[in-house]
Amino acid sequence: MNYIGSKLSLLEFLENSIKKVAKKDCNVFCDLFAGTGIVGSYFKKKGFKIIANDIQYYSYVLNRHYIKNHKPLEFKGLFELIATLKSEDIKNRGAIVLDYLNNLKGKKGFIYNNYCLGGTKNKTEQRLYFSDENGLRCDAIRQKIEEWNNGKKINENEYYFLLASLVESIDKYANTASVYGAFLKSLKKSALRPLVMSPAELIINDQEHEVYNEDINSVVKKIKGDILYLDPPYNQRQYATNYHILETIAKYDSPDIHGKTGLREYQKQKSSYCSTNQVKKSFKDLITNADVKYIFLSYNNEGLMSAEDIKEIMSTRGKYGFFTQEYSRFKADKNREYKAEKTVEYLHYVVCNN
Repeated sequence: MNYIGSKLSLLEFLENSIKKVAKKDCNVFCDLFAGTGIVGSYFKKKGFKIIANDIQYYSYVLNRHYIKNHKPLEFKGLFELIATLKSEDIKNRGAIVLDYLNNLKGKKGFIYNNYCLGGTKNKTEQRLYFSDENGLRCDAIRQKIEEWNNGKKINENEYYFLLASLVESIDKYANTASVYGAFLKSLKKSALRPLVMSPAELIINDQEHEVYNEDINSVVKKIKGDILYLDPPYNQRQYATNYHILETIAKYDSPDIHGKTGLREYQKQKSSYCSTNQVKKSFKDLITNADVKYIFLSYNNEGLMSAEDIKEIMSTRGKYGFFTQEYSRFKADKNREYKAEKTVEYLHYVVCNN
């Protein structure tokens, strides 16, 4: 996914920097602003037990699969419905199930009725987030996944694999420049292509992982680990507003929506880390309550907290230091107030005196 603040291009920098600070006996990696699970997945592949969290439910869906799912998915409950499934190699069954879903006939539902031109043409606000075809396909797939789950045709692990595959796939067909804060006036080339779900990667290992969908300052008080990695929002841009449609597809809860973009209510998901008045207090509380050996914080040079603020707070826990890496700005920012194409990522750290 094209995601605000994604660390995909910085994974090696993060790993190499962490290795310079943390001892080799670390086994539990906590990623509590998990987003799409890029960082947690990377360290899961390195053999760590992962504890992941994010306040957004679509993020929980992705991490519930990418992080917590760690064994092959059998889909035994669908053997009677999908004839070829039982004889198929277990590692290919997810793709067979997705192929079945990809071939469903489109169905009118919440996404088509509220975020496609065909469904909104006679309403006060006309919206063009997806083509009519893809809105119908999305609704049909999402309804079938929920039907299977309610009918106990799939188990919890299989449910989140299917949801993660849908959330990640539908994003590639959205008629947006990058995020869901606005839609384009006409359908772009990628939005015209028929939605085809691709299987979300299943990372197999022998660790039992934990995934939460809560406020980070609550979660940190009830978990314990070796390495705590933090990647909070840097500015006042709330993730809830920028990815509200993915939230609705993930929950499929037919929320009350309003305005040109069809925004759902998000007051309970507002992050204090996007508030100039609250961020320092929340960050200090977080650092104080972290029961870990090492804390690492990704933050760029344009964030709400200054480098001095961060050093002051993190130093209360032990020996402080930082690494830096230049990287390209998120593409949605290039049309905003920023002039520089590059920004500097800071990886602040503290070796905790527990």
